[in-house]
Amino acid sequence: MEPTSNEWPIPENPEPPFPIVTDFCDIVFGFGRGSAELGIPTANVPLQQLPKETQDLKLGVYFGFAILKPMSHEETTAVRKDGRKVAYNYGKYLSKSSGDLDILPVVLSVGKNPFYHNVIKTVELHILHHFESDFYGAQVKFNLLGRIRPERNYNTKEALINDINHDKLVAKEVLSKENYLKYERQLA
Repeated sequence: MEPTSNEWPIPENPEPPFPIVTDFCDIVFGFGRGSAELGIPTANVPLQQLPKETQDLKLGVYFGFAILKPMSHEETTAVRKDGRKVAYNYGKYLSKSSGDLDILPVVLSVGKNPFYHNVIKTVELHILHHFESDFYGAQVKFNLLGRIRPERNYNTKEALINDINHDKLVAKEVLSKENYLKYERQLA
C-alpha cells in the first residue's frame, strides 16, 4: 500500500515492536467526544493496564484486532468531569449473534489529541463494527500490528473526521491481507 503524505509506511508483515498483545483490560469512559462530536465511538482503556511496549509507542494511529468480553456486574453510573452521566452496563447488551463478540478489526489512537488540547496520553480504540449499545465496564483484549500515521493537529473537526475515516479504510485493507489476518488468532 502506498502511504499518503505524512503516513508511516506499512510493511508486508508486522515488524518489531509489533505484534503487541494486551491482556483483557477495562473499558472506561473518556471525554465523550468520539460518539457525540465525531460520530466515531471509541473504547478508552487505562494506559496503566497495557503492556510497557504500548505505553512506549510514538503518538499516532495504529491498527490491529480486538475482542470484547462482557463482565458479570450490576449496572452502575459514573459522572464525567463535565457532569454528564455515563451508564456502565459491563457489556450486558453485547450480542454474539450480532457479531459483537467476534474478533474484530480496530483502529487505535495512542496520543494526546491535540485538536482537543489534551495534556494526558490516552489509548482509544475504534472497533470497526456497528454496536447497538455502549459497553462501558466490559473488557477488551487487543493486539497492535502496525502504525498508520503520526498524531496530527487539525484546524477543523471535518479534517479530523476525514483522516479517521481514511485510517479506517487503511486498517481494513491491511488487516484483510493474510500476513496480517493470521494475527487474529492471537486473541482466540
